[in-house]
Amino acid sequence: MLVRLYEDIVITADKPHGLRAWIMKGSQRLLASLDLNLDGGLEEVWDAPTSLAIDTSSNNVSSLRISVGFSDGRFGIYALNKEDGSLICQYMHAASSNGAVSAIAYAAPYLITMTDAQLLSLYSFPPQLTDSDFVKDPPRLLASLKSHTAWPPLTLSIRASSSSIIISIAYALPTYLSGWSVGLQELRISTEGTVIHSRLSSATNQGFTPLFASSSGFTTPTSEIDDTQPRPALRGSLPSLTKPTSLSYSHPYLLASHPDNTLTLYLVQSNDTDLVITDGSRLWGHTSSVSGAQVGDRGKAVSVSAHGGEIRVWELEGGISSTSSRKRAAAGQASIQIRPEPKKLEQRSGALGTAVDGPGRQRSHSGQAVDETSTTKGWVGFDEEKVVVLREKGQGTQALVVYDFS
Repeated sequence: MLVRLYEDIVITADKPHGLRAWIMKGSQRLLASLDLNLDGGLEEVWDAPTSLAIDTSSNNVSSLRISVGFSDGRFGIYALNKEDGSLICQYMHAASSNGAVSAIAYAAPYLITMTDAQLLSLYSFPPQLTDSDFVKDPPRLLASLKSHTAWPPLTLSIRASSSSIIISIAYALPTYLSGWSVGLQELRISTEGTVIHSRLSSATNQGFTPLFASSSGFTTPTSEIDDTQPRPALRGSLPSLTKPTSLSYSHPYLLASHPDNTLTLYLVQSNDTDLVITDGSRLWGHTSSVSGAQVGDRGKAVSVSAHGGEIRVWELEGGISSTSSRKRAAAGQASIQIRPEPKKLEQRSGALGTAVDGPGRQRSHSGQAVDETSTTKGWVGFDEEKVVVLREKGQGTQALVVYDFS
């Protein structure tokens, strides 16, 4: 199951149940659903969804744009009307020989995809697309970049400035005989779709050489790549060298989770001339492997342990900018652990999954108690009022656990 959270809406996508939208505010209920086996009602599509993204750039409060990537290389654009509960497929791209769409990001009119063959593609849709329009012609391909060294996990993002669109790709980076680091590439394009430049940076520390130093990142004949010089890390706060279990990037914060019970926080400095990843700072606090983390848009982040029993909320503002904040991070005092009490349980059926109402109150909407031995699938999302975690039980059954503090 793929899951995304935006404001009071949870979007899920999986092959058996299709694309579904759930209302999380008040009485939790199913708002809309759509069979993903139908290509806009025109033909059958039997491939499973492999990536999911929500367009958070729109100011339209009554609708939501959604993009879904599939295992055969297709991707679709969907429109959700939150007022009447309608959910339609506006466009379905043709299948590709480059493999499954492993990552996707959408900020209308721009959409980017990453395939298993490490092909990054940037598309542009008609700018005046409404929620009731159906796109017949393929979107314009603005840029296509190929990489041989962008290791998973990776994450894509789009952000707009006054004069350009910035596409960011954050990915795991192996280093020679010294573990793993992270890399970041920015593709800057004009609002007319012209590629201005492509820049590359990494958090590789002094003495650690990237395993593919001569060819790391994405390359394109029309783009120049800038490699920043490695810098020494702060003493006592060296980033973890284990391969990240997840990456989350919301400028300027790049957060990596690790199987050694820690996270590493990097600050990204990006301007017209430079792209720099500052030395990472270790975040301590988890007592078991961290399976997933997400950076929000207000300087906060949330992380979850592999067994789903430990969730921490982090304050990233000033997280590595002062000596006192680094000491707090190293001492495990930079986060707050969410500790629900599983003894008080109210069961109600017919809704999304399992919900937890703050410390002391937990209720199940699936008719079953929360299995504390279940594992998480690495996805965790949050906003100001709730944290949502995707769990998987022993037989492969998946459920969403909602911690609600409203």
